[in-house]
Amino acid sequence: MDFYKGNFAAFALLNAVLAFVEYRQVEARQEKDDEAKLDAEGMRVLLDKFKWNFIPIYLLVNGADWLQGPYIYPLYKDEKGLAEEVVAALFMTGFLAGAVSASFTGNLADQYGRRLACLAFCVIYSLSCLTLLTDDIAILFIGRMLGGVSTTLMYSVFESWMVTEFNKQFPDEPGSTLSGIFSTMTTLNSVVAILAGVVAEWVTDFTGTEKAPFMTAVACLMLAFAAINSQWSENFGDKKDQSSILDVEGNATAPKNPLRLFIEDKRLLVLGVTASIFEGSMYIFIFFKFPALKLSHKLSGLTDDLPFGLIFAILMCSMMLGSLLYKYILSHHPHITSTRLLISVLSVAAASFFLPVLWRDERVTMWCFCVFEICCGVYFPLMAYQKGKIVEDGVRANVYGLMRIPLNVFVVLVLSTTREGVRHRDLVFTSCSALLLAAVGVNGLLL
Repeated sequence: MDFYKGNFAAFALLNAVLAFVEYRQVEARQEKDDEAKLDAEGMRVLLDKFKWNFIPIYLLVNGADWLQGPYIYPLYKDEKGLAEEVVAALFMTGFLAGAVSASFTGNLADQYGRRLACLAFCVIYSLSCLTLLTDDIAILFIGRMLGGVSTTLMYSVFESWMVTEFNKQFPDEPGSTLSGIFSTMTTLNSVVAILAGVVAEWVTDFTGTEKAPFMTAVACLMLAFAAINSQWSENFGDKKDQSSILDVEGNATAPKNPLRLFIEDKRLLVLGVTASIFEGSMYIFIFFKFPALKLSHKLSGLTDDLPFGLIFAILMCSMMLGSLLYKYILSHHPHITSTRLLISVLSVAAASFFLPVLWRDERVTMWCFCVFEICCGVYFPLMAYQKGKIVEDGVRANVYGLMRIPLNVFVVLVLSTTREGVRHRDLVFTSCSALLLAAVGVNGLLL
């Protein structure tokens, strides 16, 4: 396993160097700005307080999710001995539940409070983890349903709460400030993911069971529940913001169905299509990455087990590298438009799916997967900023949830066709590559 240890060390060192360089440059810019703006310090203190109130909880929640990443497939496939078709059905059930719940959870969060929805997430996701303690197939399917609902909540209500609270507390701050927060979130989230991969492997080796990371995740979720309950204020969707256009007399129109926003605003439609394809491909990648690596490993003539936790940590190092690259581009190349950057990310991601089909080499496969994770590191803060800029606060959680419906449907359709064997996996990877290239065309033509 020297190959994987060497890759982990190389990516960790590269990330450390880039983070240090970026820190020194930010520090130098702040010192220069302080000479001209005496009021900046007070605003920075408030902004830092805002970040400390949100980001640690956000990282704790994501840490609970990352802990499960390396072992959800091996737990079903190896420890519980389920066939790949059954594992695919379990995953498909989760995404189907996510698609169904996305149609109403965002609206409920806007009406009854995003903070309450975040608390509900912690409880529901904990229950999902606890169902893995049994081998009863019915309970395992219920657990995947709970997991699907939880994923919808995690990717909509937390971000909705933060953006709305930011707009409320800092209405005069430039968009670059919010973009910087998203970049910081992605970078730190990558660090947490790396640590989660290492911790997941350690607790698995220590306890001798692949259920251990999931029980550790429950502890993280309970800590997050307590912190949210004591530190966060509630915010809601504002009914007056649910109308996105004014009539010719200047009077607000009646509250509009958020679905119409996708039709009337082509930017939102393009974001929805792009998110469905890229994030759908990411979830497909999550399901097939370990089987693809196991095949390449086997073809290399090796019979020892792959270090899933270490591989997961390497991939998260790659995502962190992507987030640092995004921050570098944001700071040093502001002339690069969001559309141009997004098209570049989609193009590289398409190549990273197709190359492992052409070369069945363990190193090539692993490095292509690392490149895709770098693309994820650039994509998520970029997409989060775009959504934060375009979507109104009053319907934010609802729109974010609706954007996940086609994403989940796409993943369900792919997983419903899952079969054992290399040929099917190659077809899936090639299809994802083609769809990502289609997303390049959509962004190039409509934006």
